[in-house]
Amino acid sequence: MKNISVIGSGQMGNGIAHVFAQNGFKVTLIDIKEDALARAVQTISNNLDRQLSKGLISEDVKSLTLGNIETTTDMKAGVSNADLVVEAATENIDLKLFIFKELDANTKPDCILASNTSSISITKIASVTNRGDKVIGMHFMNPVPVMKLVEVIRGYNTSDEVTKLIFETAQKLGKVPVEVNDYPGFVANRILMPMINEAINTLFEGVAGVEEIDTVMKLGMAHPMGPLQLADFIGLDTCLSIMRVLHDGFGNPKYPPCPLLVNMVVSGNLGVKSGQGFYKYTKGSKDTVVADNFKK
Repeated sequence: MKNISVIGSGQMGNGIAHVFAQNGFKVTLIDIKEDALARAVQTISNNLDRQLSKGLISEDVKSLTLGNIETTTDMKAGVSNADLVVEAATENIDLKLFIFKELDANTKPDCILASNTSSISITKIASVTNRGDKVIGMHFMNPVPVMKLVEVIRGYNTSDEVTKLIFETAQKLGKVPVEVNDYPGFVANRILMPMINEAINTLFEGVAGVEEIDTVMKLGMAHPMGPLQLADFIGLDTCLSIMRVLHDGFGNPKYPPCPLLVNMVVSGNLGVKSGQGFYKYTKGSKDTVVADNFKK
């Protein structure tokens, strides 16, 4: 396996492309917008510069990494020679099903199709293809170049051979693969998202403010980042999508998304990506400033 195609050049997609390219794989990064691809390559370059400044890599490694990446807006051409495709599009089931149907039609018969989904059923995704044995979940953590974990999710028909190969591939990237079963939210988000949702409920019900909730979890539970700030970094739209997957998938009354989370997403306050969520984000500033709506 040497040719990797990555679908989606956002925060996760460019990170996935980065780690594959840095570890010697040839990567085709695919998006529908040229400007998104240009931003992605710039982000990868900036992250490599950060590694370089810390003495983690050499200038040669940076050059080789960037040289291993090509970009295209033509998905059909971009996946035609791939040994592995990693889909990292928006967490939307209809979009993912459309992409996998297209991938099944336009990749080599032996190409493995992986999804970076953080909650959507791999079995459901595989159902629109004619290669269920070669469809698998490969859920990287954010930020991809830094975080070691990869959740490897077997669909109902995923083969042992494909699972073993994905484990080995993740290890070649310097990651720690962990196999989990195909149930809503898998492990990471089945535990994390209800906690974030409960933190939002705690704010919504007036139990405590934004900074107070995050401070309790950082100092009391040794979390490196409070749940509300973490939600901002993940993206509140992504948090809402995952909570809906949990709610629909389990039909359990403990999983409904907080009304405040729903309203924030509807209003366009999505966290870091929109400049405001529970906190305000100003380009070039690292100050933690509570958003105006939540100031006391």
